[in-house]
Amino acid sequence: MIGIIFGSSMGNTEEAAQFLGENLGLENEVLNVCDVNPAKINSYDKLILGTSTWGSGDLQDDWDAFDFEALNLSGKTVAVFGMGDSQSYSDEYCNGMAKLYDAVIKAGAKVVGSVSTDGYNFDSSDSVRDGKFVGLALDADNESEKTEERITNWIEQIKPIFA
Repeated sequence: MIGIIFGSSMGNTEEAAQFLGENLGLENEVLNVCDVNPAKINSYDKLILGTSTWGSGDLQDDWDAFDFEALNLSGKTVAVFGMGDSQSYSDEYCNGMAKLYDAVIKAGAKVVGSVSTDGYNFDSSDSVRDGKFVGLALDADNESEKTEERITNWIEQIKPIFA
Protein backbone atom coordinates (compact mmCIF):
# COMPACT_ATOMS: atom_id res chain seq x y z
CA MET A 1 0.00 0.00 0.00
CA ILE A 2 1.31 3.42 -0.98
CA GLY A 3 0.59 6.37 1.26
CA ILE A 4 -0.17 9.58 -0.63
CA ILE A 5 -0.03 12.30 2.00
CA PHE A 6 -0.75 15.93 1.15
CA GLY A 7 -0.98 19.31 2.84
CA SER A 8 -3.37 21.71 1.12
CA SER A 9 -4.76 25.08 2.16
CA MET A 10 -6.58 26.15 -1.01
CA GLY A 11 -7.46 22.70 -2.38
CA ASN A 12 -5.04 22.57 -5.32
CA THR A 13 -2.57 20.17 -3.70
CA GLU A 14 -5.44 17.99 -2.51
CA GLU A 15 -6.88 17.90 -6.02
CA ALA A 16 -3.49 16.88 -7.43
CA ALA A 17 -3.11 14.18 -4.75
CA GLN A 18 -6.58 12.78 -5.53
CA PHE A 19 -5.84 12.74 -9.28
CA LEU A 20 -2.53 11.02 -8.60
CA GLY A 21 -4.18 8.39 -6.40
CA GLU A 22 -6.94 7.72 -8.92
CA ASN A 23 -4.52 7.35 -11.83
CA LEU A 24 -1.53 5.64 -10.23
CA GLY A 25 -2.95 2.18 -10.90
CA LEU A 26 -1.49 0.80 -7.65
CA GLU A 27 -3.14 0.29 -4.26
CA ASN A 28 -2.91 3.54 -2.32
CA GLU A 29 -4.45 5.70 0.36
CA VAL A 30 -4.78 9.46 -0.12
CA LEU A 31 -4.69 11.28 3.23
CA ASN A 32 -4.45 14.85 4.46
CA VAL A 33 -1.37 15.36 6.64
CA CYS A 34 -3.56 17.01 9.29
CA ASP A 35 -5.31 13.62 9.70
CA VAL A 36 -2.17 11.49 10.19
CA ASN A 37 0.69 11.27 12.64
CA PRO A 38 4.33 10.22 12.15
CA ALA A 39 3.56 6.63 13.20
CA LYS A 40 0.98 6.32 10.41
CA ILE A 41 3.42 7.72 7.84
CA ASN A 42 6.16 5.41 9.16
CA SER A 43 3.84 2.42 8.58
CA TYR A 44 4.06 2.78 4.79
CA ASP A 45 6.97 1.29 2.83
CA LYS A 46 6.33 3.67 -0.07
CA LEU A 47 5.12 7.25 0.11
CA ILE A 48 4.20 10.12 -2.16
CA LEU A 49 4.15 13.42 -0.26
CA GLY A 50 2.79 16.73 -1.53
CA THR A 51 2.81 20.30 -0.28
CA SER A 52 2.03 23.75 -1.48
CA THR A 53 4.41 26.67 -0.93
CA TRP A 54 3.35 29.55 1.30
CA GLY A 55 4.73 32.91 2.32
CA SER A 56 8.41 33.30 1.55
CA GLY A 57 8.83 29.75 0.29
CA ASP A 58 7.50 27.95 3.37
CA LEU A 59 5.80 24.59 3.77
CA GLN A 60 2.02 24.46 3.82
CA ASP A 61 0.76 25.13 7.40
CA ASP A 62 -0.15 21.52 8.29
CA TRP A 63 3.22 20.25 7.11
CA ASP A 64 4.95 23.15 8.86
CA ALA A 65 3.40 22.01 12.17
CA PHE A 66 4.23 18.32 11.52
CA ASP A 67 6.74 16.51 13.76
CA PHE A 68 9.36 15.50 11.19
CA GLU A 69 11.75 14.45 13.98
CA ALA A 70 9.46 11.47 14.68
CA LEU A 71 9.75 10.13 11.12
CA ASN A 72 11.81 7.03 10.43
CA LEU A 73 11.88 6.51 6.68
CA SER A 74 15.09 4.50 6.55
CA GLY A 75 14.99 2.16 3.55
CA LYS A 76 11.68 3.56 2.32
CA THR A 77 10.96 4.91 -1.14
CA VAL A 78 9.48 8.39 -1.26
CA ALA A 79 8.49 10.75 -4.07
CA VAL A 80 7.50 14.38 -3.51
CA PHE A 81 5.39 16.89 -5.40
CA GLY A 82 4.72 20.54 -4.82
CA MET A 83 2.44 23.39 -5.79
CA GLY A 84 3.77 26.85 -6.41
CA ASP A 85 3.05 30.10 -8.21
CA SER A 86 5.67 30.50 -10.92
CA GLN A 87 4.66 34.07 -11.79
CA SER A 88 3.89 35.87 -8.52
CA TYR A 89 6.60 33.98 -6.61
CA SER A 90 8.97 33.24 -9.46
CA ASP A 91 12.05 33.56 -7.23
CA GLU A 92 10.89 30.91 -4.73
CA TYR A 93 8.85 28.59 -6.94
CA CYS A 94 7.94 25.35 -5.14
CA ASN A 95 10.39 26.01 -2.29
CA GLY A 96 8.01 24.17 0.06
CA MET A 97 8.72 20.98 -1.91
CA ALA A 98 12.44 21.46 -1.21
CA LYS A 99 11.76 21.67 2.53
CA LEU A 100 9.67 18.49 2.38
CA TYR A 101 12.41 16.78 0.36
CA ASP A 102 15.10 17.81 2.86
CA ALA A 103 12.98 16.56 5.78
CA VAL A 104 12.42 13.10 4.30
CA ILE A 105 16.07 12.77 3.28
CA LYS A 106 17.01 13.58 6.90
CA ALA A 107 14.53 10.87 8.00
CA GLY A 108 16.41 8.32 5.87
CA ALA A 109 14.20 8.08 2.76
CA LYS A 110 15.36 7.17 -0.71
CA VAL A 111 13.74 9.89 -2.81
CA VAL A 112 12.82 9.19 -6.43
CA GLY A 113 10.94 11.09 -9.13
CA SER A 114 13.08 14.10 -10.01
CA VAL A 115 11.73 16.13 -12.93
CA SER A 116 13.45 18.20 -15.61
CA THR A 117 12.96 21.96 -15.42
CA ASP A 118 12.32 22.04 -19.18
CA GLY A 119 8.96 23.63 -19.96
CA TYR A 120 8.78 25.55 -16.68
CA ASN A 121 9.01 29.34 -16.46
CA PHE A 122 10.39 30.63 -13.14
CA ASP A 123 13.43 32.53 -11.89
CA SER A 124 14.67 30.48 -8.95
CA SER A 125 13.73 27.48 -6.82
CA ASP A 126 15.33 25.75 -3.86
CA SER A 127 13.72 22.55 -5.16
CA VAL A 128 16.09 22.47 -8.13
CA ARG A 129 19.07 20.28 -7.33
CA ASP A 130 21.61 19.16 -9.91
CA GLY A 131 19.55 20.89 -12.62
CA LYS A 132 16.25 19.09 -11.89
CA PHE A 133 13.32 19.53 -9.55
CA VAL A 134 13.56 17.10 -6.60
CA GLY A 135 10.01 16.01 -7.46
CA LEU A 136 7.01 17.05 -9.51
CA ALA A 137 6.49 20.82 -9.60
CA LEU A 138 2.95 22.03 -10.34
CA ASP A 139 1.35 25.46 -10.76
CA ALA A 140 -2.46 25.51 -10.54
CA ASP A 141 -2.51 29.33 -10.63
CA ASN A 142 -0.76 29.90 -13.96
CA GLU A 143 -0.39 26.52 -15.68
CA SER A 144 -3.43 24.50 -14.60
CA GLU A 145 -3.83 23.23 -18.16
CA LYS A 146 -0.50 21.35 -17.74
CA THR A 147 -1.29 19.72 -14.38
CA GLU A 148 -2.95 16.48 -15.53
CA GLU A 149 -0.34 15.88 -18.24
CA ARG A 150 2.52 16.56 -15.82
CA ILE A 151 1.04 14.19 -13.22
CA THR A 152 0.38 11.51 -15.84
CA ASN A 153 3.96 11.73 -17.14
CA TRP A 154 5.31 11.59 -13.59
CA ILE A 155 3.17 8.53 -12.82
CA GLU A 156 4.76 6.74 -15.79
CA GLN A 157 8.19 7.66 -14.43
CA ILE A 158 7.65 6.56 -10.82
CA LYS A 159 5.16 3.70 -11.23
CA PRO A 160 7.78 1.01 -12.01
CA ILE A 161 9.66 1.99 -8.83
CA PHE A 162 6.48 1.86 -6.72
CA ALA A 163 5.06 -1.34 -8.23
